[in-house]
Amino acid sequence: MRFATIELNGAPTVAIVDRDLSRYWPVADVMPGFNGDMVDLIRAVPEPAKQLKTSGEGKPLEGVRILAPLSTPRRNLFMVGKNYHEHAKEFNKSGFDGSKEDISPLPSVFTKPASTIVGPNDAVKCHQQATQEVDYENELTVIIGSGGLGIAKADAYKHVWGYTIVNDITARDLQKKARQWFLGKALDTFCPMGPVIVTPDEIDPENLQLKTWINGELRQNANTGDLIFDIPTIIEVLSAGMTLEAGDVIATGTAAGVGIGFTPPKFLKPGDEMRLEIEGIGTLVNRME
Repeated sequence: MRFATIELNGAPTVAIVDRDLSRYWPVADVMPGFNGDMVDLIRAVPEPAKQLKTSGEGKPLEGVRILAPLSTPRRNLFMVGKNYHEHAKEFNKSGFDGSKEDISPLPSVFTKPASTIVGPNDAVKCHQQATQEVDYENELTVIIGSGGLGIAKADAYKHVWGYTIVNDITARDLQKKARQWFLGKALDTFCPMGPVIVTPDEIDPENLQLKTWINGELRQNANTGDLIFDIPTIIEVLSAGMTLEAGDVIATGTAAGVGIGFTPPKFLKPGDEMRLEIEGIGTLVNRME
């Protein structure tokens, strides 16, 4: 099952959508009385593939604006850095990594505020007054359903409500100069998300192809099987002393092929189109402004 947040009559509306994004069913039609956002749905329906059923042909999605599926998380987004083997190597060699190690003992976790989130086809600001070295990062992203404290790896997937795509836009010069990652990651519009959230029954998160094109040039082409810390490990580490909550967003890291992996680096500039694809989830397109 696939969920999107769409704009109807000027208001965000949670809907079930089909695989090719041609039809939609407002959740309020399927679940009478529901009038919340995506986090409210996650809290109310822990197993949507079993609990919700569509009927009829739905409504045409053509001409309807698709928003970020989860634009109002209740907390900052959790982001994992240097979590693909080949990307860890390219980052280490790039001169932008202060740790000087390919693999850390635990996942490297930072956060982005909700103010970074934009949806499919929304503009991403270059922020040229603040940075000259903007980069892209295609990331398989976990949406937590049932929260918890001290979640064991063996139980981790039971706590996953779905998956989406996040583009972890990064100001590399700020990331490098600040010697920590938040400042370079937290600029407005630096977290495109979408187009949908896909429930776990639809995909195998441990074997998904991830691709990124910049202005039509294929830059990233990897498989989630290259993750250093897999999703159960990330959930176990995060929840060890911090209660995860329904609607929490966890981006699992990016693959090799980002801008700093090239010589010279290929940074984003106004007008550049970023096209991110993750197998089984869809395509997220945004343009730099």
